[in-house]
Amino acid sequence: MSVFTTVTPGQLSIWLENYDLGNLVDLQGIASGIENTNYFVTTERGKFVLTLFEKLTLKELPFYLDLMAHLASRGIPCPNPIPDHRRRLIGTLNGKPASIVTRLKGHSVEHPDVDHCRDIGAMLAKMHLEGKSYPARMENPRGAKWWEAALPEILPHTGPDEGHLLEEEIRFQSKCDFGNLPRGVIHADLFRDNALFEGNEIGGLIDFYFACNDNLLLDIAITVNDWCLAPSLNLDEAKTLALLSAYHEIRPLTQDEGRAWPIMLRTASLRFWVSRLYDYYLPRAGELTHAKDPDHFRSILEGHIANPKPVWI
Repeated sequence: MSVFTTVTPGQLSIWLENYDLGNLVDLQGIASGIENTNYFVTTERGKFVLTLFEKLTLKELPFYLDLMAHLASRGIPCPNPIPDHRRRLIGTLNGKPASIVTRLKGHSVEHPDVDHCRDIGAMLAKMHLEGKSYPARMENPRGAKWWEAALPEILPHTGPDEGHLLEEEIRFQSKCDFGNLPRGVIHADLFRDNALFEGNEIGGLIDFYFACNDNLLLDIAITVNDWCLAPSLNLDEAKTLALLSAYHEIRPLTQDEGRAWPIMLRTASLRFWVSRLYDYYLPRAGELTHAKDPDHFRSILEGHIANPKPVWI
């Protein structure tokens, strides 16, 4: 969520004439994330988030926007896309596909406690269940095929030890078979900055633009790898147990998922290590951008390799 494409108040005011949102009051760029251009928008009718899509195409976008509308209609607190006067959820602004969605209340939690982890685990399970009735499909764009394609571009920038670990882990993952695990719609990026809390209540889940169809266990592992870390970058057992137990109460994990858990934690770590390496070494020019430290997920991956974690339920 960075600003790659500048939008002026005048440009947005003209664009908003296609919507029943009233006149523009305020426009502020959001300087976090790395994929899309995002702005906070205030109009006479309320507060919203404007997104200009830098990579996703008009053909791909209905999956994400319709998914958010689907989940919102079923009680999952997430941004709800606003249709224009012709009932379209996607428009074009400054040459880029664009949408405007409701802005949820609350703030992200930088240092989650056990209760936050329990709440996010329960909400993730509810999202997975409600996602079962979503008919569209999107294969994971950041899965094994993407790692393998990105590897030759990344390797020239890495040191010998880093490059060796990267190649070995991708080779290891290529031999893993997750075909017996439950699949469905996953968020695929449920980090702490993509969930909002208002007091002790979840205000909502945001940034669904990596959502796809994949193993549900991968979504849990991605979430645990961010929400349940101790300062040592090992998993905090109490937080992990709280998240997994709350999830399990709503959507019970299978025995196959329990057996796959230590490897799936590595899978989730690798996915974000590769993407951060790519964004760090091969960045795009942006007005406001923040390339995140790839070593963070390298350390998490190394910890999972050295000390495989049981599922703890």
